[in-house]
Amino acid sequence: MAGLAPAASILVLLALAASSALVPVVSAVPFIVLHGIGDQCGNDGIASFTDELGEWAGSKGYCMEIGSGSRDSWLMPLQEQANVVCKKVKEMKELREGYSIVGLSQGNLIGRAVIEYCDGGPPVKNFISIGGPHAGTASVPLCGSGIFCILVDALIQLEIYSNFVQAHLAPSGYLKIPTDMADYLEGCKFLPKLNNEIPSERNTTYKERFSSLENLVLIMFEDDAVLIPRETAWFGYYPDGAFNAVLPPQETKLYTEDWIGLRTLDEAGRVKFVSVPGGHLRISRSDMKKYIVPYLTSCGSSKQNVRRILSI
Repeated sequence: MAGLAPAASILVLLALAASSALVPVVSAVPFIVLHGIGDQCGNDGIASFTDELGEWAGSKGYCMEIGSGSRDSWLMPLQEQANVVCKKVKEMKELREGYSIVGLSQGNLIGRAVIEYCDGGPPVKNFISIGGPHAGTASVPLCGSGIFCILVDALIQLEIYSNFVQAHLAPSGYLKIPTDMADYLEGCKFLPKLNNEIPSERNTTYKERFSSLENLVLIMFEDDAVLIPRETAWFGYYPDGAFNAVLPPQETKLYTEDWIGLRTLDEAGRVKFVSVPGGHLRISRSDMKKYIVPYLTSCGSSKQNVRRILSI
C-alpha cells in the first residue's frame, strides 16, 4: 500500500473493515451451574468445577447460589429455590440472549423447574444433567453429623408426604415410593407437577418449554448408590405399585405419553443418554470434557470440537 495515495489507502482500509464486518461473530453461550444438596457455590469443589468448564468451553459460567447454600438446599422447598433462580436469571444481562444449564443431582430439578415455569426468563439452549433424580428417588440420603443434620434426619423419619415435611425438607419434594403412588400424587408438592404426572393438571406449556431445548444431556453414574434407582438420571424408574425391575425411560408413561416432551426431544435426536463409571457425581475430568463441554461451546458437539476439547 506504500504506492497508494492517502485517499486510496483510506478507501482500501474502509473496504477491508466493511468486509470483516460481514463475517458473523459467534460468541460462546454462557451457562449457569446449579449445585446439589448440601453443597454451596463457595466450596472449592463446585467453584473449581464451574471455572474448569468455563475455561475448557471458552464461555462464562456462573454458579447460582440459593439463599444460604448448603442449609437452604436441604430446608427450602424446591419451588421456592426455583423461584430464586428464575428471578436471578431474569436480572442477569449476560444471559439475555440465552444460556445453558449444568445441573448436579438435586440442582437438576431446580433447573427443569426454571425451564418449565420461569415466565419471561431468557431462553435455555442446552441442559446438561449430571446425576439428576428426574423420575424421583425411592430413598432420601441421610444428611450426616452435627445438630443441623440431626434435625434434618428427624424430618426424614416423619410422614414424608405431610404438609409439614413437604414445606421444610427439600428432597421430600421428589421422594417417590412406587408402592405408595396415591399418597405421592396427592401429597408430594413438587415432582408430580414438574413431570406433568397428574392427569387433571397437565400443562402443555411445560411440555412446550422443555421440548424447545436444543440438547438434553442425561448423565447416569454406573455405581450410583445415592439415587434409587440410578436409572432415574435417565428418567427410568420402577413401575407403579412395585419395586420390580426398573423400567427404561422409553417404557415409562412419562415417555410414551410424552407428558413433558422427553419423547419429542428424543425422536428429534436431541437427547443424549450417557453412562459413566463411578459413584454419584464422581465424574472424571476426561468425561467432563467429552460429555459436558461440547454443549457449552459455540462450536457444538461436532467430532472435531470434541477432539479439540479432549486435547486441552
